[in-house]
Amino acid sequence: MPERQSAPTAAPPGPAASAAVRAVALTKAYGRGDAAVTALDGVDVAFDRAAFTAIMGPSGSGKSTLMHCLAGLDTATSGQVFLGGTELTALRDRELTLLRRDRIGFVFQSFNLLPVLDAQENMLLPLQLAGRAPDEQWRRDVVARLGLGDRLHHRPHELSGGQQQRVAVARALLPRPDVVFADEPTGNLDSRSGAEVLGLLRGSVREFGQTVVMVTHDPVAASYADRVVLLADGRVAGEISAPTTDDVVDALRTLGV
Repeated sequence: MPERQSAPTAAPPGPAASAAVRAVALTKAYGRGDAAVTALDGVDVAFDRAAFTAIMGPSGSGKSTLMHCLAGLDTATSGQVFLGGTELTALRDRELTLLRRDRIGFVFQSFNLLPVLDAQENMLLPLQLAGRAPDEQWRRDVVARLGLGDRLHHRPHELSGGQQQRVAVARALLPRPDVVFADEPTGNLDSRSGAEVLGLLRGSVREFGQTVVMVTHDPVAASYADRVVLLADGRVAGEISAPTTDDVVDALRTLGV
């Protein structure tokens, strides 16, 4: 493992500075003293723009913690996180809240749709909360690509799990975020619906130039990505470019999964 360097005070020049999101010497510890647990141990990693990256590793490897720190949902113990040229780890709470609202999209395992709103209202909710009008052409493009045109006025209980997750993907895409973070987005879906959602995330990268960072435990899901970043014991343990399911299974086996 290369020697870790101390975090710089400003974004260093070079290819890493053009990444959509990146971590520099990122450490996250929970608890204190003898009870302290280090979830992330000096992680240096960058995620390219307009690319689909999966984060994988054994249970307890730090993959969800890494995503939460990258997305500004959790605070770092030390190190830095950059969204483009903005250092998230230097922002105050209100600044971070506004950044998450305006520049980050989320897709969760449990769809997190409001049951009293129909599909279209759920899709548009983040924009409405931000006081922004939707780009109507962009809304039509996203709805058409996700196949939701005949489901816009259905409430969540009237939709299948796959359709609900498509609504959640649309909700994440409509504000045109810098990055969409997906946390086990197929975990509550059957294999067919899961493949549909993964294809849609893949399509958002190819067709819309979206950046997607996904945490998953599923080698099949990871095979939809351009790249897999592997974590073990809170550190980057390797990566796979253009992964196949077999590539991912083999890599996880070496990590003891």
